[in-house]
Amino acid sequence: MEFYSKSTQPLPDGKVRGWNGPLPFYMAYPGILNPRQEAEMLRDLEYLQQLYPGDIKRCQRRIAEILDKADYEGSMIYDEYPDKFSLRHLAGTICSILENEEENAPGEDMVQVLLFNEIYKRRHGGQRANIL
Repeated sequence: MEFYSKSTQPLPDGKVRGWNGPLPFYMAYPGILNPRQEAEMLRDLEYLQQLYPGDIKRCQRRIAEILDKADYEGSMIYDEYPDKFSLRHLAGTICSILENEEENAPGEDMVQVLLFNEIYKRRHGGQRANIL
């Protein structure tokens, strides 16, 4: 009698190797990363943010400074599911501040992206951006 490993046997059509059943609860729950993985993701994010063009870096720094005022215990930025309209209102407020301070301020869409990235960093233990 010969032994054949399951991994060497052909699969039926439509099947793939690996997990073929429903995911266990711990695999389906988002945000379960060990601290090392999370720290690595934040380092990657901060490094990539350092590669932003000069105007965008300047705006990101200013957004981080403005967000410092909304960064306190119990702030809505730390809610499990922050209110979409409150976040957009905050982005609109930041956008109007940037328009008053700069000639070529980014549009509201860019401000939203930068704001949400900054909120993500703060929610996951990242420090305020130290971009030169």
